[in-house]
Amino acid sequence: MSMSNNITAFLNFVAFMCSIPIIAAGTWLASKPDNECIHWLRWPVVFMGLAVMLVSLAGFVGAYWKKEGLLGVYLVCMAILIILLLVLLVLAFVVTRPNGVYSVPGKANSEYRLAGFSSWLRNRITDGDSWGNIRACLAVSDICPKFNSEIITADQFFAAHLSPIKSGCCKPPTICGYQYVNPTVWNNPTNTIADADCSIWNNDPNQLCYDCDACKAGLLGNLRKEWRKANLILILTVVLLIWVYLIACSAYRNAQTEQLFERYKQGWA
Repeated sequence: MSMSNNITAFLNFVAFMCSIPIIAAGTWLASKPDNECIHWLRWPVVFMGLAVMLVSLAGFVGAYWKKEGLLGVYLVCMAILIILLLVLLVLAFVVTRPNGVYSVPGKANSEYRLAGFSSWLRNRITDGDSWGNIRACLAVSDICPKFNSEIITADQFFAAHLSPIKSGCCKPPTICGYQYVNPTVWNNPTNTIADADCSIWNNDPNQLCYDCDACKAGLLGNLRKEWRKANLILILTVVLLIWVYLIACSAYRNAQTEQLFERYKQGWA
């Protein structure tokens, strides 16, 4: 029984260490400017990582000091957390699978169409109330002002690989035919009826294309790119957690069997 408890304690220490990349991935996501403007998306991964850390710590204490009741609670809680992580992963993969990107002929950067993204994510980000708050947040962020200071000439601009949010929010759609002045100032459009966004663009730093469908699509493109990167870390961590959990269950079951056997022997002594 002591050996089984030692194995379980070690495995819970491994699970505790697994929580660190989950928290790191969540912190990385929360630090991104676009995620700062979408409050409900900022912290779920961090909270999940903290929960795994606390449950693993409880399991370690229960195994090391032979608290069988605490170990039982640990196994139930860890199973729930693994299921929640799997649900989060599946949801993230499903809603980030559609890709609204399309290439612009002769340009290094791509642009994005709102209809190309998941309707579930699109409806929760771009409806009137949600977008009003996100739009206000984007307008006071440093995304477009910083972009304006990074590029000077037109050649630099058209050769740059822009992030989805910069492509959608900080410049007008290419199809409108605006003439480049600097990354956030464009004049003399030649085709204002080509897209509804063409008439929405405004050189005012507080306006730009924040009300454009292109900006909404750019934000979704950024979210898709960042969450798919974070998913790779989460997949590896969840696989390791499942492996640790299965071995911990086996060790706990062995400990329970040994305990029953000892009681049986004592009954016959």
